Amino acid sequence: MSAAPVKEMDYARDMAAAPEILPAPRMGRWFGVALVALVVAWIGYQILVNPGFQWPVVGRYMLHPAVLSGILMTLQLTVLVMLIGTVLGIVLAIMRLSGDPLLSFCSQAFVWFFRGTPVLVQLVFWYNLASLFPEISLGVPFGGPKFYEVSSTVAISSFTAALLGLGLAEAAYMAEIVRGGLLSVDPGQREASKALGHTPWQTFWVVVLPQAMKAIVPPTGNQVIGMLKFTSLASVVALQELMHSVESIYSRTFETIPLLIVAALWYLIMVSLLSVVQFFIERYYSKGWTDRVGPMG
Repeated sequence: MSAAPVKEMDYARDMAAAPEILPAPRMGRWFGVALVALVVAWIGYQILVNPGFQWPVVGRYMLHPAVLSGILMTLQLTVLVMLIGTVLGIVLAIMRLSGDPLLSFCSQAFVWFFRGTPVLVQLVFWYNLASLFPEISLGVPFGGPKFYEVSSTVAISSFTAALLGLGLAEAAYMAEIVRGGLLSVDPGQREASKALGHTPWQTFWVVVLPQAMKAIVPPTGNQVIGMLKFTSLASVVALQELMHSVESIYSRTFETIPLLIVAALWYLIMVSLLSVVQFFIERYYSKGWTDRVGPMG
C-alpha cells in the first residue's frame, strides 16, 4: 500500500476521533430577535387599535382628486428636474475634465455654490427674485437698449421657481456623479479609440460614456428617488404638488395625521416603483460585468 492512502486513512481516523465542535450559544441574537418582534408587535397593535390614525379618513382621501393632481405634479416636476440636472451635470462634468482652466474653474464654482447652499434657500430665493430684479430683460448691459423685457412675477411662477431651485442644485450633484463615472473608465480605452481614428466627441459618446454608465446609473437612480421626495420642498413656494395638496386639505379639515399618512403612503408607492425600475436598469448596464468579475466583484 502506498504512503498516500495510509496518510488519508490516518487523517480520517483522527477526524473521527476528534471531539465534535459545537457552535457557541448566540444569546445576543435571540435577544435581538425578541426585541425586534416586540417592537413590530407594538407598532402593529398601535396601527390596528389607535383611533388617531383614522384609517377610514385615509381611505377616503387616497384617491381624492386634489391628491391625485398633486401626485401628477410631483411626477412631472421630478422628471423635468432630473432632465435639467442630468443634461447640465454632463456638461459641467465635461467642463471639469476638459483641461481648460477657465471651463474647469466655472464648473467647480457652479458645483461649489449650488451644492453648498440649502435647496430650500434656493427655492425661496428664486420665488422672491422680483424683489431683487423687478424685471427680466435681454439687451445691452450697463444701461443699454433692451430688446425684450418681462416682469419677474410673471416669468418666475411657483413651477419655474421649483424647476430652477431643484434643477440647478441637482445639476451640481449630477456633475460629480458623472465626473466620477467618467474617471472610472480605463484611460487605455480613450487611447484605443483615438487609435481607431475617432474624434474626441465620438470617443466620449461611443466609448467612454457607455462604459461609465455602470458607475453612473446606481447613484443616479438614488438621486431620482431622492428628488421625488425633495419635490415636497416646493410646497414652500405654493406649488400644488403632493405635499402642498395634502396641506391644503388638512388646513381646512384639521385631519392632519390621516392626510400625512396619505402622503407617506403615496411616496412609498412611487419610491417602490422607481426602485423596481432602477433594479432592471442597473441589471441591464451590468450585463457582462457580473459574469466577468463574479458575484463578489
